[in-house]
Amino acid sequence: MKKTLLLLSLVAAPVFAGEGKWTPQQVLELSPAWLKAQGLQLPPDKLWDPKRGTGLLAGTVNTGGCSGSFISASGLIITNHHCAFSIIQEHSSPQKDLITDGFLAKSQAEELPGKGSRVQVPRGFKDVTAEVNGAVPQGADDLARYKAIDRKQKELVAECEKRPATRCQVATFDGGVNYTLVDAVELQDVRLVYAPPRAVGEYGGEEDNWMWPRHTGDFAIIRAYTAPDGASAAFSDKNVPYKAEFFFPLSTQGVKPGDFVMVLGYPGTTFRTLLADEMAERQARYYPAIRDVLGEAIRILEAEGEKDPAGKIAVASQLKSLHNVYKNAGGQLAGLKRGHIVEKQRDAEAGTVAWAQKDSAKWGDALKAREALLAEQQASSKTFDREFLLSMSGRLARGPALATSVSRLAMERAKPDLERRPEYMDRELPRIKDRLEREQKNLFLPADKVLLHAFVKRAQALPQDARIASVDAVFGKTYSQKDVTAKIDSLYAGTKLFNQAERLKMADESVGQLTARRDPLLGFGMELAKEQAALDDTRDRRQGASSRLRPAWRKAVMAQAGKPIAPDANSTLRVSFAKVQGYTPRDGAQYLPQTTLTGMLQKHTGEEPFNAPEKVRAAAAAKKFGQWVDPRLKDVPVDFLADADTTGGNSGSPTVNGKGQLVGVNFDRVWENVANDFGYNPDVARNVNVDVRYLLWQLDQVEDADALLRELNVRKGKPVAKEAR
Repeated sequence: MKKTLLLLSLVAAPVFAGEGKWTPQQVLELSPAWLKAQGLQLPPDKLWDPKRGTGLLAGTVNTGGCSGSFISASGLIITNHHCAFSIIQEHSSPQKDLITDGFLAKSQAEELPGKGSRVQVPRGFKDVTAEVNGAVPQGADDLARYKAIDRKQKELVAECEKRPATRCQVATFDGGVNYTLVDAVELQDVRLVYAPPRAVGEYGGEEDNWMWPRHTGDFAIIRAYTAPDGASAAFSDKNVPYKAEFFFPLSTQGVKPGDFVMVLGYPGTTFRTLLADEMAERQARYYPAIRDVLGEAIRILEAEGEKDPAGKIAVASQLKSLHNVYKNAGGQLAGLKRGHIVEKQRDAEAGTVAWAQKDSAKWGDALKAREALLAEQQASSKTFDREFLLSMSGRLARGPALATSVSRLAMERAKPDLERRPEYMDRELPRIKDRLEREQKNLFLPADKVLLHAFVKRAQALPQDARIASVDAVFGKTYSQKDVTAKIDSLYAGTKLFNQAERLKMADESVGQLTARRDPLLGFGMELAKEQAALDDTRDRRQGASSRLRPAWRKAVMAQAGKPIAPDANSTLRVSFAKVQGYTPRDGAQYLPQTTLTGMLQKHTGEEPFNAPEKVRAAAAAKKFGQWVDPRLKDVPVDFLADADTTGGNSGSPTVNGKGQLVGVNFDRVWENVANDFGYNPDVARNVNVDVRYLLWQLDQVEDADALLRELNVRKGKPVAKEAR
């Protein structure tokens, strides 16, 4: 019946359906006639073949918090500049500033390895709902319920990962309506091939971030490598480029308004399944707190980084991340208010309640579940301030973050592997050690001390019933600028955490061994880690309650809707169907869907963030456009809009046409669409993509990257674009 409803609704859809981040399993149920009507020119089974794990979706990789896609048979992957930023930063110094100047490998031997960088290639999806639910003991309380589900998920993952080079996860959909085992091949050797100068990759900076019109070349090219026999392997000079079974050919014809496109990738987290009151709390408390705490951290890092060139490079990655989260929070607040999203959710919720009450014998449990979820939300809101600040500690000063990381690792290692928190299991140890090693590039102690000072001051201002005990024990209960400064200086002077070799030794030590070090910063981190662990237990109990209650409510919502509903994003592979189009952000204003090189140069001021590189301006002034001029625009295209349903994690997603050719790379949403995480609004739901022709123009006319262009099957004057394979 469910499948019939899906087919009927999609066949009968009178307008283009931009809403929905559809899973590979759902894609297989879509009506071929409907897909063809939208603009898909390939047979639907070219999207995903579950038997072989092939198709367009198989060419879409997870790069760890971002998306990417193969664009050659020899392992080349295109993603965003900001998604490859950690590799760029890793190899940057004041003497060789790749962040500012960009990088192009003239040969494979010059490609730069990324410490800890990995990509995952999708292989399969299996419904494991019955196994997960069947693991919960009869009459289990909510914490026991969570632990039973968590253990079963770990067992399924462990069995899945018995095969070499395999990375698996059990993904939760609709709060527990469905659990799916996701199976992927993990490639461990990833190298930087090309990154444009920062003034291309981040053109417009934070001023243009989340905005339109946009003129940013947010692209980078990396390459995956394997051992000579094709097996996944850590970096080695003997490794060879990965042989991609599927890759996206580049469309040299680009797009025009009204064209059909698909965005494929790994969207992170959305919140459309939340109750209205849960959304309201994020609006009233969570996002304002993000703006407050991270806004202060950004000001500190910017001010301290300006005092030292090496320090500016060291804080660049953290600052970039904080800026993105900070501005996103502002967009969420503006969008929630402008779109009356909480009010609309409350109305929709009331409609479902009224519908369910007509058949209370069938849906009575769903109504009770909703009331219980509301009670859980109200209880958790009472401890919000302490929990928020404690959870933010890992985003702020790196010193305490490193101390808590090695402390939590030691605490968890004392448990059997299947009883540890997922992020500290044996399978995660290589990643943890990679991060601990890579953090050396992010350390700038003058800024770090100021960040810790700000955190302590906030903690000491908490009410008496919401104190962070570890802060009180080390810094006292009453704030004194002089005393806090002196204590931080003492902690940092007496620690070995900032020595990379010592820090990596700590990662292998027990709680007793760490304690015996009598390292003051590590001691503070150990106590802070204990409070974080206790908070995790509290949240686990809440998650257990949610897994018990939310599925009943979601089943009622879906039944009342009478049409397919794509599940909330959860970092698993999805596809969104869209078309290229502009939008009207406000009364009297209309935005066109494409921007151009001329428009980018018109923004140029010679000062950040609008300081176009001299070599880009020189190529434009000399009218070196090659074959990359769009005949309709009479200009080199830069970025374009589509109405795809995207969110964070879709950064780097391939944007492809109906033939399966790559026409662009998704990198952002417009400001009016940030609150799309809570509800899709077709009037303003626009994602921002860099046009592949802008990349090709940069490689061809600015960088003279002939070897790379040949590998991409693009030759000067003779572009080649085949159907996806």
